[in-house]
Amino acid sequence: MTTRPAGRPRSQEADLAIMAAALDVLIEQGAQQASIEQVARRAGVTRATVYRRFADKTAMLVRTLEWANHDHDPEFTGWRDVEHMLGDWAAYLAVPRHRRLLRRLFGSRDDYPELVSTYRMVNGGRRAAMVRAMLCQARDLGRLPRDVDLDVLQEMLTAAVVHHVSTYPDDEDPERIAAYLAAVMRQVGYRAVPGEREKT
Repeated sequence: MTTRPAGRPRSQEADLAIMAAALDVLIEQGAQQASIEQVARRAGVTRATVYRRFADKTAMLVRTLEWANHDHDPEFTGWRDVEHMLGDWAAYLAVPRHRRLLRRLFGSRDDYPELVSTYRMVNGGRRAAMVRAMLCQARDLGRLPRDVDLDVLQEMLTAAVVHHVSTYPDDEDPERIAAYLAAVMRQVGYRAVPGEREKT
């Protein structure tokens, strides 16, 4: 006979169920209204099961954002060009659930600053470096002015996304969102890839 190690192994199924439930509750209720009890009930586990994994609600939501925003496609190495990048962003922003999550996060800044900082940390790594690489490529190819400040431009694009999810309807189609982002790029002198149809 073999001796079983002390303590029960954590169930991966329970981990995933809790984080999926926490993400749903965050999107539907917001951080202020979300609770351990709601998450446990939706995940089909006990409160004790949740508390064995997380010290409190904030810790649970932080870990959930790390899980939800983790780059699940390690083979993704970037976009072909700026148009491809903006189209990818537009497809993401055309999903109402994604837009609501962003609004919930930025709306929690005062009471739960850890959530915004976690989102920025997770999205400020490899993916942010890829955005910078696309902008550098566009500048080097002469599609952006040589003297453009890429740091400011990257912040402008982020601000444009926040503005769009905050003020535009959630049923905007990807083409209109991509056109909106392309218009921002044109304001700093961006010239589209030859052969690409300008969207208006």
